[in-house]
Amino acid sequence: MDLDIEVDGWPSAETDWADLAERAHAAAETVEPALANPRLTASVLFTVDDEVQALNKEWRAKDRPTNVLSFPMLSRDALLGLAPEGGPEMLGDIALAYETCQREAGEKGVTLAQHTAHLLVHGLLHLAGHDHVENDEQAAAMERLEIAALAKLDIADPYGDRD
Repeated sequence: MDLDIEVDGWPSAETDWADLAERAHAAAETVEPALANPRLTASVLFTVDDEVQALNKEWRAKDRPTNVLSFPMLSRDALLGLAPEGGPEMLGDIALAYETCQREAGEKGVTLAQHTAHLLVHGLLHLAGHDHVENDEQAAAMERLEIAALAKLDIADPYGDRD
């Protein structure tokens, strides 16, 4: 999968955010092989709270910023049925809000890069058709995938309740 990455409003001196997105994608592929399909492309926008708030208001009718938004463009079935040969397919878009991510990282006692890597993996799994809103089993399954992917990046369990 190709990532189209735009960084706007995130301090470049702290971390190479594009590189972090690529590494998070590689880790996510280890737990969700469908993300490795060479036909796929996804966009990742590192932006500020105001921009994410506008997207959240427009697409989710929630007039507030949030840490990450994911906008899948393929159903889970379509993704799993996608042959590796053929033209490019847009998997979806991810947007991350700097101020919210920074605040949450501080609250969690982790680095901004660690928290952002978690949110990138989370967003990529959403694009691949995973979710956590319908029931506890679904949420636990998605958390297990996130924990396994983050372990590939040497990032501890962000939920803190697993071995």
